[in-house]
Amino acid sequence: MKFPRSSGILLHPTSLPGRFGIGDLGPRAQEFVDFLAESGQRWWQVLPLGPTGGMNSPYQSHSSFAGNPLLISPEAMVERGWLRSSDLNNLPALPTDQVDFIGVARSKENLLRRAFQTFSPDDPGYQEFLAASSGWLDDYALYVALKEANGGKAWYQWEPQVAARKASALARWRDKLGASIRYHQFVQYVFETQMQSLRKRSAEKGIKLIGDIPIFVAHNSADVWSRPDLFFLDARGRPTVQAGVPPDYFSETGQLWGNPLYRWETHETEGFAWWINRLSALLKWVDLIRIDHFRGFEAYWEVEGKAKTAAKGRWVQAPGIAFFKALQQRFTDLPLIAEDLGVITPQVEALRDEIGLPGMRVLQFGFSTSAEDEKYLPHRFVPHCVVYTGTHDNDTSRGWLTSQHVQTTQSAERVQTERAYALRYTGSTAKDFHWDMIRLALGSIAEIAIIPMQDVLGLDSSARMNVPGKAEGNWGWRYRAPQLSAKVKNHLAALTAVYSRWNGTIPLRLDPHHVATDLEMAKTPAGLRAGGAVLAAGLKPRETGTKSPRRGDSARKNTKPRKTGPKHASLVRAKKMKPRY
Repeated sequence: MKFPRSSGILLHPTSLPGRFGIGDLGPRAQEFVDFLAESGQRWWQVLPLGPTGGMNSPYQSHSSFAGNPLLISPEAMVERGWLRSSDLNNLPALPTDQVDFIGVARSKENLLRRAFQTFSPDDPGYQEFLAASSGWLDDYALYVALKEANGGKAWYQWEPQVAARKASALARWRDKLGASIRYHQFVQYVFETQMQSLRKRSAEKGIKLIGDIPIFVAHNSADVWSRPDLFFLDARGRPTVQAGVPPDYFSETGQLWGNPLYRWETHETEGFAWWINRLSALLKWVDLIRIDHFRGFEAYWEVEGKAKTAAKGRWVQAPGIAFFKALQQRFTDLPLIAEDLGVITPQVEALRDEIGLPGMRVLQFGFSTSAEDEKYLPHRFVPHCVVYTGTHDNDTSRGWLTSQHVQTTQSAERVQTERAYALRYTGSTAKDFHWDMIRLALGSIAEIAIIPMQDVLGLDSSARMNVPGKAEGNWGWRYRAPQLSAKVKNHLAALTAVYSRWNGTIPLRLDPHHVATDLEMAKTPAGLRAGGAVLAAGLKPRETGTKSPRRGDSARKNTKPRKTGPKHASLVRAKKMKPRY
């Protein structure tokens, strides 16, 4: 699948501002969609949206199909009539900069229980939702109800007959936990309605959503409990082998993920139906999917089930092209981005290219002293890729350049060498390094450029989302609404226009080929006058108006190439002028 030249922001909904201790799918999410549209973006990329476990990681979810109840908006429940406005008064005070996951879970649970008391199963759309989701919802709701009834214990610690899914035991517990099962079905219905509302708003604004799907699933999940035959487990339900990656940039002992590994032969016998259903479910919420750890579909790192680190293991062949051919029978154009980072072999690259998926280019990796990492720098890009200044696993750009507490396996000398190279490559004075990195991404030939919100805001390491290998203290960052100022929005908009990534028709004031009149300059926001696209080129003024006749690449169709003959020399010179930001 090819993509128009475009850009977007990486921000998980939990990081949105708001009064409930965590970002959600409600009004603040809708406002963020408006921000994306107003700054010319096309994409909003999020992390996995499933319910999280004890470490709060979106990549260790209780279900590959369910939505995270913590993302449910209380305000949207008021709009639906499931809560009263007064129900939102006198709520517990929760931090605004970091998510207190325990406090948020308790507060949201109370509100959802209250909403359930007023909910009617006759609600329009509810029965249709139950029928459409029965392939996963029945097992998921029973799983969560059983988990609660067992004091939060993992499924493999439950009564043996229930853990082994004996029909008589499940029937007995379904009768006993009927009310709890119905409650969790309701919670998923609420999530579904709010997610669909957000997607509708996004579509109206021309914004597309990029989701994220982990290659592996959590051991303690409804996925593994409901289909143990799809995984390498022993008679007690414990993994005989587990997933991870060998020693790398982030950890000297590798990363031990603990996920059970797939019995790929069983999946293939079923035509990879479980995977097809998994992707189909997510595509009801998003338009494009970043598939995590793509290299694991060619070969994966297998570690013994009882191992304490991932330092020792072996590479095992995965189904590779057979898997993706099965997906292509269901999805004509595979709506996937290959997360092809880490130990990437020619075989992995060949698989990615054979099925035509765009890979990822992370600018921070490009400044490595290793020659093989030069592929992450723009002068080595291929167009069919997605460039990031950094990902959720990286430090922020500002933190990467300035942090005194670098969480990496690299030596201090190597870190300084890479930082010096980055400054030379970007031509940066370090003052606005995050904008220099953003400029580098937006100006590249990559079809899509994705910028973490932390870089747009110029934040340091305290805003880092995740440190791989670190068990606690991750995933909690949030920004405050005043941080996303008009100046920041205008600056991002100007850069997006300059590098032809604008989603739709470029506003006249941002057209890099337009020189503003005095009247236009007077009406132009200060952030744009100081360094915006209106000053980027020395061309004669065009007729005034609100829209430019030019369109961003993401909206342009069948346009003719611009002439570059002698009579257009002034235009060519103007295009080569470096905008001042």
